Amino acid sequence: MAAVPLTSPFRKPSLSPSRSPGAKDRSRRDLLGDVAGLGLAATVFAAGNWPVWAQPASPEDVDLELVLAVDASGSVSQQRFNLQKQGYVQALQDPRVVRAILSGQTQSIAVTMFQWTGPSVSAEVIPWMKIADEPSARAVADAIAEVPRRIYGGGTSISGAIDRAMTLFGRSFRGARRVIDISGDGANSSGRPVSRARDEAVAQGVVINGLPILSVEPDLDQHYQDEVIGGPGAFMIVIHDYDQFADAIVKKLIAEIS
Repeated sequence: MAAVPLTSPFRKPSLSPSRSPGAKDRSRRDLLGDVAGLGLAATVFAAGNWPVWAQPASPEDVDLELVLAVDASGSVSQQRFNLQKQGYVQALQDPRVVRAILSGQTQSIAVTMFQWTGPSVSAEVIPWMKIADEPSARAVADAIAEVPRRIYGGGTSISGAIDRAMTLFGRSFRGARRVIDISGDGANSSGRPVSRARDEAVAQGVVINGLPILSVEPDLDQHYQDEVIGGPGAFMIVIHDYDQFADAIVKKLIAEIS
């Protein structure tokens, strides 16, 4: 099954607007012309008052909704950033990861990825995509491989990354479990306390797992243990060098999926 990207949080089913009894049929072109002429489209959508025919489709069930939050702060050089990205690419191409996905009830997971730095600085780079077999896993890996770095610097706000991740759930998929993967090489240094963001996320049933990279801050694992990870079964895998990232991601994904 091919990966299914979500290009918009709203998908419009092909239903016609309701008509009053005896109303004459009008072409789609005429109807859209009337709406445009009245200037209603922007008002309706901006206000969030979607007509019945424009309501979002029901989310599709998957075993896991997984948000990958990738550190792009100033301490992450381009080489280190590439190693993070390639780690995810290699992991998603690993047959062990695909086997873990196929072991679930729906035999599928949904994945999205964003880059983060400061409290309100992030870039969603991979929309929600479904993985249900080797081709779809490869499609997600290829998408990650092609994504450039969108952010350079801007502080390190793990709390901001958690808050951003929480806005991404439930758009097109409904996971039996919801997990945020935070990878980074620095402690929370801006934004609100990370433990507060973590506790709010956990209270909503989300698990936060960590991939602390110790090449810059040797004690970062303790910060992740005390302040970042949380939820039932939450764990972290400590990475001492960026070169270990791919192996760590394989182990982490298998543990999360299984």
